[in-house]
Amino acid sequence: MRLPAGRARADLGAFGHGQFRTDYEDRGDLAALRDKRVERVQAALTASELDCLLLWKDENVRYLTGMRAQIINGKSALLNGVLLRPDAAPVLLCSGGDYQRAQAAMTWIEELHPIPILEARGLVRGFVDETLRPLLERHGLREARVGIDECSFIQVQELARALPDVQLDDGDSLMQECRRVKMVEELAVMEEAAAIGEAVTCAAIAAVAPGVRETDVAAQAMHALYRLGGEMAHVATPFVASGEHMGPPTRLATDKIIREGDLVFIDIGAMWGGYFADVARTVICGRPSRPQREVYTAVHEALHAGIDAMNAGNTNDDVADAIVAAGRRRGLADHFITLFIGHGIGVGANEPPYVGERLPGAETVALEPGMTLALEPLIWLPGVRGGAGVRLEDTIAVGEDGGRVITRTAYDERLLL
Repeated sequence: MRLPAGRARADLGAFGHGQFRTDYEDRGDLAALRDKRVERVQAALTASELDCLLLWKDENVRYLTGMRAQIINGKSALLNGVLLRPDAAPVLLCSGGDYQRAQAAMTWIEELHPIPILEARGLVRGFVDETLRPLLERHGLREARVGIDECSFIQVQELARALPDVQLDDGDSLMQECRRVKMVEELAVMEEAAAIGEAVTCAAIAAVAPGVRETDVAAQAMHALYRLGGEMAHVATPFVASGEHMGPPTRLATDKIIREGDLVFIDIGAMWGGYFADVARTVICGRPSRPQREVYTAVHEALHAGIDAMNAGNTNDDVADAIVAAGRRRGLADHFITLFIGHGIGVGANEPPYVGERLPGAETVALEPGMTLALEPLIWLPGVRGGAGVRLEDTIAVGEDGGRVITRTAYDERLLL
């Protein structure tokens, strides 16, 4: 039978095929995916009122250029940038420390410029005067409407001084919209991230024992992350909380010693190929008490009610309502943490849309096939020996008949009623 050349693999994105390049099967073409992402954004840019995008958020720079940069804590949106026109290749504005590597290795980049950390006013002014203004002039953007995502107020001031005819506008909403529905190749990368995140979680669970510190558990998890080629954890501060540290939640790993009867919560996840998978589990060290099992069962039921509601045509509010209703059936609807109970995920670790956000301005968003959410209900009770705070989290793709769970780590059956 003669098959069409270059046909798409039917099960691409259905599971983790493997991270390595091979000649014996199609695992998705990451270079082609990068080009598709640029084309998607350029189409949205053409349809918008913007003339170009000038972006600084790490995830947006990665999405458009493939730039895997050194991330300095506290310096997000100050290290690397990208300029994108509707009809031209992305221009990379690259931290000086990565400039030579980008020149040598990122062969698809046609134009790049070294930039300083955009924090000290003098350096920001020098960048605007000597690099950015000439760049915009050369690309015919001296009087453009420029969509930006995130930058410091110093940058805004210097842009206004040096380029008074440039009008700054919102570019982040456009990027969020472009990133919201994942292409099948993106789902394939997220499956690989999930495989790593599951191993990270299992390594952490295996380390749980009386006399082990929360930081020890985090250390074992991070070893697994880097051993398997993960780029970073879902959170910069790995979240391991045990016992009474989960009532209320202490959202980082400390020197607390895990004891018999402690619930232990692990939320670290993984990034690979520029995409995140978020997975979290609560386990018991030893034997659980009745209150611990009651909270765990309520959270387990709430998570799966949310997964069942993640079908195309529903909204993020429908998912939140299903989760809260499950908690209410167990009499625990008033004990959810005061935080959203789900979020979008992809090249951003946390990104819109949010599920169950109760603060003013929360948006209702219709779910579409290819959207990916991390659902993470957390219920906690105070005053329970060994803690009674439980969160379970999975990364899920919207389906036509409920969500398709991407992460696979087992739940702790000792805690289920």
